[in-house]
Parts: sequence; structure tokens; C-alpha cells
Amino acid sequence: MQVNEKQLKTKKCKSCGEKFIPSKPLQIVCGWECANVLTAKNKLKAIRKEQREERKRLKGRREWLKDAQAAFNSYIRYRDKDEPCISCGRHHTGQYHAGHYKATSIRPSLRFNEDNVHKQCQPCNFHLRGNLLNYRIELIKKIGQDRVDVLESSPEYKKWSIAELEEIYIKYKRMLKEAQKCAPVCYMK
Repeated sequence: MQVNEKQLKTKKCKSCGEKFIPSKPLQIVCGWECANVLTAKNKLKAIRKEQREERKRLKGRREWLKDAQAAFNSYIRYRDKDEPCISCGRHHTGQYHAGHYKATSIRPSLRFNEDNVHKQCQPCNFHLRGNLLNYRIELIKKIGQDRVDVLESSPEYKKWSIAELEEIYIKYKRMLKEAQKCAPVCYMK
């Protein structure tokens, strides 16, 4: 009796991780117990995926705005992590914010504009209400007068749609992840 070579190759069980010799070509588990466990895991994954999709579907504009703003602010703080506060020029151990030059209540169209938002220390952002005079001076040094003029003359009203907010959220999550992944390599240059 001749044994097929493929039957003799060992496989790793998708459930328990043990090595086994399959009795059928497409067998992925070592036995019935592991098959039941794998089936239960797959059902649980499917249920969790459905729940995520349902939560995403039920998420309102306010929740998307909050999530998009958090992702954007995280990216800005990471982008400017080696720079001092844009308003006072200090490096300190306190908390840093993503401070808007033109406030989102005044110019919602600039909420996610990278030129409008920079690293700012908590005292300047909260206690000094943005320390805008110094912010403007340093902003001109950083991005130039032309770009500051664009910020100051931008339209005042913008209502972000859920689709736009979801796109912004995904974009800045991805950009932050790429920047963090690149960090060790980028600084070596």
C-alpha cells in the first residue's frame, strides 16, 4: 500500500496550535473538539463585526465630530511634539493641546485645517484664551504671512457631514499611525 506524500505533511491546528497529520487535504484542525472551538471563535468574530457595524451605523454627527476632532488633535500634537508652545515658546512638562488660531466657534470651516492648529500649552490655551497676539506672531514666522491671511479671510460657516467627519477621522488616524511608524527611521536621516 502506497501512502500519498501530502498526507504525511504535518499541519498546525488553527484552534489549539498543535501539529497534526491531516486525514483529509483541506483539514485545518486536529479533531472535533478543536473544530467546535474554532467554529465558536468564528461565530463570535462575526457577532462582534456585526455589532461594530451597527454601532457605526447608529453613530450620530455629534459623535463623529468628537471622534474626528480627537483624531485630528492627536495628529497635531504628535506632528508638533518636538516644538515649543506656539504662543509662549516654552518647553515644559505640563499638558499640551492642539490650539486653534481661529476658534472653532468662530470659524468652524477651519476646525480641521492644519495651518490653523498647532501645539499649545494649557496655560496659553485655557488661561490666556489662546494668547492670540503671540500666537499670530509665531504663526507668521512658522507658515508665512500669505497663509495667515488665508486663515483670516476664510469663510465663517461650515457644517461637516457625517461622511466628511468619518473620512477625516480615518485620514488622521492613518496619518498618526504612519508618522509613529516612521518616527525611528525618519529621525535617523
